[in-house]
Order: sequence, then structure tokens, then C-alpha cells
Amino acid sequence: MISALTQSTSYRWWAFGAIAIGTFASVVDHGSVIIALPSVAREFETDIPTVQWVVIGFALTISALLLPMGRLADLIGLKKIYILGSLVFILGAVLAGFSPNLTTLILSRILQGAGAAMTQGTGMAIVAATFPTNERGKAIGATMTTVGVGAIAGPALGGLLVDALGWRSVFFVNIPMVALGVIMGLAILDGSKESKLDRSGPAGAFDWGGAALSTGTLLLLLITITNGHRTGWTSPAIVASWVGFLGFLITFIWWELRNPSPMLDLRFFRLPTFSFGVASAFLTFTGTSAVMFLTPFYLQRVLGYGPREAGLVVVPGAVCMALVGVISGRLSDRYGWRMFTMGGLGLIVCALFILSRLTVTSSIFLVIPGLILQSTGMGIFYSPNISSVLSAVTREKYGVVSAFMNLIRNAGNVTSVAIATAIVTATMATMGFEPSLDAVQTGGAAGVASAFTSGLRIAYLTMMGLLALALAISAFKFQPAGQNTTEAKLELEPR
Repeated sequence: MISALTQSTSYRWWAFGAIAIGTFASVVDHGSVIIALPSVAREFETDIPTVQWVVIGFALTISALLLPMGRLADLIGLKKIYILGSLVFILGAVLAGFSPNLTTLILSRILQGAGAAMTQGTGMAIVAATFPTNERGKAIGATMTTVGVGAIAGPALGGLLVDALGWRSVFFVNIPMVALGVIMGLAILDGSKESKLDRSGPAGAFDWGGAALSTGTLLLLLITITNGHRTGWTSPAIVASWVGFLGFLITFIWWELRNPSPMLDLRFFRLPTFSFGVASAFLTFTGTSAVMFLTPFYLQRVLGYGPREAGLVVVPGAVCMALVGVISGRLSDRYGWRMFTMGGLGLIVCALFILSRLTVTSSIFLVIPGLILQSTGMGIFYSPNISSVLSAVTREKYGVVSAFMNLIRNAGNVTSVAIATAIVTATMATMGFEPSLDAVQTGGAAGVASAFTSGLRIAYLTMMGLLALALAISAFKFQPAGQNTTEAKLELEPR
């Protein structure tokens, strides 16, 4: 039966279903764990900044290991790495749920992050490789719909579980789903359909040096960006971190250009579709992620809404993103990527302009349309953008390229929050208030809400500028839709 299934025309959707279960569980895990943090802090008698390492450690581990795991998947098989990553994720969840102290919990989340790094890039690569080229956008769009539904369900499910069963339940609840994904993956996914790299000779060896250098580069970058606004961008520690990051980056580039089997083949950036698609994605995530970070501060501390109401405000946008993602992917397969990447970015620019008009007395009915437009624009943009980048490489490179695009998303998210926070706190300082979001969170002195809102408007206008640049980049068209040009199937010659 399984053999017949792998040969059937519906195999691609069975394979998608196996991956979608794990993807949904991973997204739900992230949202529910964030909701559980205050309860974790109370049980272990610590503060929120300390307990946030439950989330930070998880995110840093994913970012550091995405490239190595993507490359390893290309070498030994996407299915093997995906299944192993799912099992590591389950083990981390079990250990986290039974953690007797905060240190064990953080270490368990780091283990979970290692598992998530193995599944994030490979899951999308499996889906993209399973579907034919003319349906790749539809497949990525369906994946995005899964992510959107998980983003809605995560916080809601987390709140219910924490109230009813305690914070440990948020780690246990996803184990059955991930386990089901493993069972379906083992039964359904056909590893023989993968295009794996030839491991014979130096071109097929794993790049241990590149793995170490990429990990060090990313960790230094993310730690520097995350802590810059807290310790000061000109403080000795931050300056030293920047110097260390640049040193690692230069060494990584030098190493990769001379290695016969690089972690990430930097010659991909010679391909306009690849390089412009990557740049557009990074600018888009850098220009949008801060909105979902700062808007809850505005809703709760300026307009006075409670956490539940503030959470419900983002639901319509998430629903729109989930719905339009698959539609955009399907249409981009037929009509090409350009009109959808540009159209989506145009909507996001309009959204940020609306949100930049907020004042201390604005109606929530100005906020909701802005968030809906942003999420809808992201849903339209994302699938065609990823599809365009994957079109520039051959299938045996899907693992590392999919992992790289996930890395671009994570780096953009962190950079966005850092830039926007720096703008907001600097604006507050020029108006005579404490340059910290803690002052907003605790209520602070009279006028702090107005100072925060002023900084918020400047931050959103800055983000709008980044999105306008991404829109200009996406206006370039290098390859007609549906044509297998030399670039779309380029196999870079051996070194």
C-alpha cells in the first residue's frame, strides 16, 4: 500500500501532510511557550529577563545550526535529518516538561532548538522537492497556511493549558503531534525520490570548518544585536562583539570560497534571482517583525487594553495571512513571482504608513486595518519569494538553501526588533524619559506613553523605508515564469 502511495499522483500531498503536522506543532510550541513564561518565572522565583532565555536559547540554537543541518541533509538525505530532528525535538520537550529547575529547562530548550534546526529547513525542502516545479509556489503557500494557523492556535492553546494544567503542559501537548508526524514521515516519505549530493571525493565532504565559523558568526551577530540597546551600542562589550562578528564573517567568506565542499556555496550570489530574492526577504522581515513586537506595548500600555484583547487584535491578520498564502502561491506558479512579491510589499508599505499615524488617542480600528494589511501583504509576498530563490538552484541544494532562507528570516526578525527598539528608546531619551521599554511596561512617569508613541511612529516610518527598498529590488525581473532558463537549473561547476 505504501509503495503504491509513493507512486501515486497524490503522493506529494501525503508527503506535505506528514511535514505539515510537524510544522504546525513547532509553531504552536513557540507561541504557547511564550504565554507560559510568567508562570515559569513564578515557579522558579526569577524575573522575566532571566526566564526569557527559555525562548532566546531556543532561537539562538536554531539560527546557529540551520546552515550545518541544511547542508548535512543535502549530503545524507532530507528525510533522515527531518526524522532525527523530530525525535530530538520530542526528547527536548519531555526533558523540558519534567525540568526541576530553570537551568535544566533552558538546556532542554536548547536541545529542542537543535531538533527544530534539523526540521525547519529540511521540511520546506522536502515539500519543495516533492512537488513539480510548476506547483512549487502552491506547496510553499500551503506550508505558510499551516504556519499561520499554528500562529493563531499557539497563544490561545498555551493560555488554556497554563490556566487548566500548568506551564509544564505546553511542552507535553505537542509530543503526540510530532510523534504522529514521525510515524507518517517514516511510512510515507520516499527517500529515494531525493536528489542527494554525491559524497565521493572532497566535493561531497561535510564542511566542519564552515559549520564552526557559520555558528560563531551567527551567534556573535544575534547576541550583539539582542543586547546592543540594553548595554549601549558604543559600550566596550558591544564594540568587541562587532569586531568579533566581522572577524568571523570575513574568515567564513574566505574559507567558503576556497573549500571544495562549502557549507554555503557563495557563488549562488552571482545569480540575480537568488541574490535579489534573498535581499528582498531580509529587508522584508527586518521591516515587519518589529510591528508584532511593539504593537502589543502600544495596545496595552498606551490604549489600555488587556493581554487577551491585545492578543485578539492580531487574529484577523493571521487568518488573512493563512488564507492568502496558498492562493498567492498557486497564482505565482501560473503568472510568475514579480507581481505578487511587489503587490505584497506594496500592501505592507501602506500598512506601515497607517500604523505610523498612531497617536496616544488613536482608535483600535486604525490599528486593526494596519495589522490586517501587513499580514495580508506578507502572505502574498512570502511564497513567491521563496519559490523564486529555489528556482535558481538545483534540487540537491534545496536543503541548505531552504535552511539559509529560514536563517534570513530569523536574522531579519532579530534585526528588526533591535533597530525599532533602539529608535523608540532613543526618542524617549531625547524627550527626557528613561530610554527603556521597561518604563513603558511599568507605566512610568506621566508623558512616557506619548514619548513611546512618538518613537513608535519614527520606527514604523523607518521600517516603511526598508520595505520601499525591498519593493524596488523586487521590481527587477530576471526570468519569465514557467521557463527552465539556464539560471533556473544552474549547476555551478566544480571548483
